[in-house]
Amino acid sequence: MARIDDLPPLRDVIAAHGLTARKALGQNFILDLNLTARIARVAGARGARVLEVGPGPGGLTRGLLAEGAERVLAIEKDARCLAALAEIADANPGRLEVVHGDALAVDPAAHLEAPWRVCANLPYNVGTELLVRWLTPPAWPPPWESLTLMFQREVAQRIVAAPGSKAYGRLAVLAQWRCDVEIALSLPPEAFVPPPKVHSAVVHLRALPAPRFEADAAVLSRLVAAGFGQRRKMLRASLRGAVPDVEDALRAAGLAPTDRAEVVPLEGWCALARVVAG
Repeated sequence: MARIDDLPPLRDVIAAHGLTARKALGQNFILDLNLTARIARVAGARGARVLEVGPGPGGLTRGLLAEGAERVLAIEKDARCLAALAEIADANPGRLEVVHGDALAVDPAAHLEAPWRVCANLPYNVGTELLVRWLTPPAWPPPWESLTLMFQREVAQRIVAAPGSKAYGRLAVLAQWRCDVEIALSLPPEAFVPPPKVHSAVVHLRALPAPRFEADAAVLSRLVAAGFGQRRKMLRASLRGAVPDVEDALRAAGLAPTDRAEVVPLEGWCALARVVAG
């Protein structure tokens, strides 16, 4: 394994601190520092302020710093990892702040000046919830410029999916409404320790200055949740509880009441949100 800094190899760090990955925390560590540096480059870490969630023993953290991140804020829930992360902080004075806490509860703005980039090998058990939170802030544009996130490949495909595909759903609509999205890297199970049972992928999302189409965010989110919550039903049935005079509203938005959610393009969902809000 190539060295990207003067710190010990990750396997030695894990052994020294007893950092066996815990399934309950959704942990799967990347030990290849060439790979973590590559992910950091996808994120555009050089010269940037970066938020990292779930750094674990610090493989991606080291990649971000080695690639020239100005400052990294790492939020780690597992207290066992703090000593290993402190060693990285000591080797990079003033560039790494480690916060012990739950990323769902910590406000990055209290620690990091906007704008920042998010780059994380997300714990599988909170990854989707964090993504939805980042995509639905109180105001747009958000404090982050981009998200470079590791997901199970199935989740990654849902984020970039096109209308008409089985993977197309709520995540695709919310992500593509406000971001340019792409799968930047695909990783096999053996890239991780321990190897998960699924393949993984790094998704890169770049925040747009404004959403692609006009729509009220809360209304749009409610509509797609209802529509894809019963995706096998026609829209006139799946949206009946969410939209008054549902068939008239669908026709006003240029949609057929007999369509199903998976065939409605982003522009169609936004048109329906405008009709409902109006």
